Amino acid sequence: MHRFLFMALCFANAAEAWEFTPGLPCRLTHETEDVAVELTYDPTQPLYTIALTRRDGWMNAPLFAMQFEGGNALAISTDRHVLDERGTRLTVTDRGFGNVLNGLQFNQRARVVLGNTSIDIPLAGAAEPVDRFRRCEVSAGA
Repeated sequence: MHRFLFMALCFANAAEAWEFTPGLPCRLTHETEDVAVELTYDPTQPLYTIALTRRDGWMNAPLFAMQFEGGNALAISTDRHVLDERGTRLTVTDRGFGNVLNGLQFNQRARVVLGNTSIDIPLAGAAEPVDRFRRCEVSAGA
């Protein structure tokens, strides 16, 4: 019984960790009960994306916003977001993500808002993986 509880706690924490994966593109991922977050960066372009995937889907709305709360609070918004055919994956692409990365690295919580949908994303443990993501570089011969 105790071994099962220990393993369940280990897997639960692993699923909620922020993870950096180097490569082309570099990836930063995180998952909560409500949303899967994936940032990518291709330094050869340079091009950043953030994709937020919900099982329950997103309702289309003209403005997508991210609000960051904590030591470096800020809010950003765009009308350049795209929903996939099923409406479950929201994506924003841009050549610069400084404010997004600052928000993720230096705060305690992010709130994503699209229309009437608002989802909180805890940022505990995000600082170090975000820092590694920022330093994504193309290795020689890649």
